[in-house]
Amino acid sequence: MITGPPGAPAHTNRLARQKSPYLLQHQHNPVDWHAWGEEAFDEARCGNKPIFLSIGYSTCHWCHVMERESFEDRKVASFLNAHFVSIKVDREERPDVDRIYMTFVQATSGQGGWPLNVFLTPDLKPFAGGTYFPPDNRHGQRSFLEVLEGVQQFWQTRRGELTQFAAQVQGRLQEETARPPSGLRATETTLRRAGQLLKQTYDPRHGGFGQAPKFPHPSQPRFLLRYAKRFQDPEALRMVLHTCDRMAAGGIHDQLGGGFARYSVDAQWRVPHFEKMLYDNAQLAELYLDAALVSGQERYAGVARDILAYVLRDMTHPEGGFYSAEDADSEGHEGKFYCWTRRELAELLTPGEFKAVVRGFGVTEQGNFLDHSHPTPLPNQNVLSVVDAGLSGPEQALLASARTKMFEARARRIRPHLDDKVLASWNGLMLGAFARAYAVLGDPACREAAERNLAFLETRLWDANTQTLYHRWRDGERDNVQLLTGYAFVLAGVLSLYQATLAPAHLDFALALAQTLLARFFDPANGGFWQSADDAAGLIVRVKEDYDGAEPGGNSVAVLALLELGKITGRPEFTRAAEKTLGLFAEHLEQIPQAVPSLLAALDFSLGEPRRFVLADPSADPENPQRRALLRAIHSVYLPNKVVLGNAGAVEPFARTLPPPQGAVVYPCTGSACQEPTSDPKTIQEMAETLTISRPI
Repeated sequence: MITGPPGAPAHTNRLARQKSPYLLQHQHNPVDWHAWGEEAFDEARCGNKPIFLSIGYSTCHWCHVMERESFEDRKVASFLNAHFVSIKVDREERPDVDRIYMTFVQATSGQGGWPLNVFLTPDLKPFAGGTYFPPDNRHGQRSFLEVLEGVQQFWQTRRGELTQFAAQVQGRLQEETARPPSGLRATETTLRRAGQLLKQTYDPRHGGFGQAPKFPHPSQPRFLLRYAKRFQDPEALRMVLHTCDRMAAGGIHDQLGGGFARYSVDAQWRVPHFEKMLYDNAQLAELYLDAALVSGQERYAGVARDILAYVLRDMTHPEGGFYSAEDADSEGHEGKFYCWTRRELAELLTPGEFKAVVRGFGVTEQGNFLDHSHPTPLPNQNVLSVVDAGLSGPEQALLASARTKMFEARARRIRPHLDDKVLASWNGLMLGAFARAYAVLGDPACREAAERNLAFLETRLWDANTQTLYHRWRDGERDNVQLLTGYAFVLAGVLSLYQATLAPAHLDFALALAQTLLARFFDPANGGFWQSADDAAGLIVRVKEDYDGAEPGGNSVAVLALLELGKITGRPEFTRAAEKTLGLFAEHLEQIPQAVPSLLAALDFSLGEPRRFVLADPSADPENPQRRALLRAIHSVYLPNKVVLGNAGAVEPFARTLPPPQGAVVYPCTGSACQEPTSDPKTIQEMAETLTISRPI
């Protein structure tokens, strides 16, 4: 622990040498924190001390609260420093570490979340843990210091029991992750049952699936759109569109600055937990693009544009990488940056604008939001959500001018903390969103954003010599971590960009990613992909993700991406790995399908022969107006089980043998048969709209 000169922070610990914004937030705690690594492990082993492992992320509200209450407390820090080796982990940088210990805490306590606080033996095996611990006894929960004292006493007097229990825990974790395939085969019946189960959780009043707190979980409504198309179910389609409408109108959607918060604390989508995550907004942009295609309604495309404009304005590195998140808190209060009082609005706006805002957003004197986590909550705060969309034309104009004034005034406030690390996985998701937005909306700015992001990833996180994709870049440095989600999500994003542009170089990069993905993460014996590479240090087990949470699981995304790549390139090894992984998780798909909606989407793709649109263009000019019009036509119809490819580069051999045309044309193909080529965008749209999904034999 380092002490500085007068006026400097009283303490500076080892975390000052780290790049993670979350770890740097704790660099001045009096706790003698270590980063995850051999230095900490060696100290625990040499001193025969238990490890206190605390996991969170920089925009985590309750992580801030626990830091303020406990980790800045000298008495707590003194006890930790005397009896434990304390380690801080950023769950966004090391989701593989987080997954192991979150599984343990959920299994032993029935709950999970962040901050995640776990006690380990010196050989990293967990024996106790929980989430947030208060600084004093409250609601029947012991104070954090009492928890520490109890664990330390137990370690001193009953160490043998703890180590035996920890060994048993590790054994159970290994048994779970080494599970062989069941021999079941998921079928179309699996999809039908999954859709019916998901529909049963629908909230007919407010939209969404499940109860408060309400998370968007975009992979669920996106699967339901596939389900609605396959089974011709208008009710499922109505549920998704209603959910999209209610989320867009709610406070979870930033009505001034764009983008969506992580979740809503109420069923109405009105009061959000204000942190904004890149992965949520990437998936929501894709959901609203889907909604625009299936409905033909411009308002859904407008929400997608709104999300992407927010990301370009507030979440983009000058070189094109996308930042990770924005905090819920500013100036110590949750939501202070976003909320308004009626008095503030009255002083800022004209009487007409004020009246339109009060009516349109339901602004009241008492407000609708209270930050319960702060000792002195701000009074009378209003979250903006649309409660009256029936404003007249003149009122809409007043509301628009008021929004502009409010946005400009809000921009002068102290902004929430920005987590400016660039993660390969989340960038892959947003890369895919921008690529699809270009394909569907035809906006060149979206293509430019996608191309710049891919260039950033290839320059900053990809090592072409070793064919390695690293996970995190920040402040000029990348880490040395490799994760399944990084490879899988970037692969999916690159494939979206290839299918939007047909640039052969993008397909070459997709192949390089896929080959490394198979070499370093695939389990050829049982199927499935490990979350970490086989040389990852400090992990007591290797895990295969088997659920889709707020972000889709690595296995789910890898399977669909490999199925698409197999169809584009004709390479059977990609298809075989994907199908073997579906076989491994078949029992999961049957028993709890609602937990794996992204994997269900992959299953949907696999059950039949997808339609292939081959664009043959002798000029190979990406700016050829006819080529762009044809690609736009292909992508203008909601047809999720399709692939789009050119007739040059590393594409399937069949596409390269198609007769060379005089100008750009599209061949609609299935299997080894193609229809007559066409250069008419309207004909292509009509062909796509009349396609039916192939049924499996």
